[in-house]
Amino acid sequence: MNDIRSIREATGLSRKAFSDKYQIPLRTIEEWEAGRRKPPEYVSRMLKYYVSIKQPNEQRDEKINIVEDATGHKIVMVNDIRFKGKRNIDWKEVKEYLKEYVGTNYRIQESSEQVYIGNKFPEEFTESESRKALKGANAKAKANSATVIPGLIQIATNPIYEENRKEKHEKDAKYGWYKYEVRFALPVYEGEVLVKYNIYRAKMLINHAENDKKYLYDLISIKKEQATTRSVVKTHFYIYYNQSEKKIKG
Repeated sequence: MNDIRSIREATGLSRKAFSDKYQIPLRTIEEWEAGRRKPPEYVSRMLKYYVSIKQPNEQRDEKINIVEDATGHKIVMVNDIRFKGKRNIDWKEVKEYLKEYVGTNYRIQESSEQVYIGNKFPEEFTESESRKALKGANAKAKANSATVIPGLIQIATNPIYEENRKEKHEKDAKYGWYKYEVRFALPVYEGEVLVKYNIYRAKMLINHAENDKKYLYDLISIKKEQATTRSVVKTHFYIYYNQSEKKIKG
């Protein structure tokens, strides 16, 4: 396969998006991929290296905390409510935030499968009909789950496979769809005091494209599972217990 094309397709980006992201003229990319021109060898090496190391966590300096509940379910902790309000979520802001993930990939811990994030994900996540149907706390939960996407991919479990039945997805879901189960927790404060975590269950929708790569498509079926008013949530660094925070040795 054409080297530049394989590098671009690994990011999940269109030619136009790849051009914008890496500041390479679109016509040049088209010429390279068509084989009419050959890029300098160092350009291919640099692109391959840059794409392989680019991670949103490094850009944002964020830490993803993953914990287990009493039944062994893994839960990704949302440490801060970035997108506030239940009625007036700024979905354009959420969309811009999600664009930072485009071109990255993460591994599902359970199966070691790689999941790529392409340029369709931010729009589907924020503008799909299922998102527009969300109200109140569930809408707020989806918006803030955007901040822990790498952790959600990591803990994805119990996949359910479905064949693609829509013509518009005949390429990007040629080999079907997978729905994975994920959980995440949002902190609830009274003033500046942490009083509980609300735990949400969701389905992570992944499409298996014609290039044999799996891409994150959306987060759907978000529902509050339980509220932990007197819970113990343990991580490598902290125990949150009955409205108090106690540091422990990791």
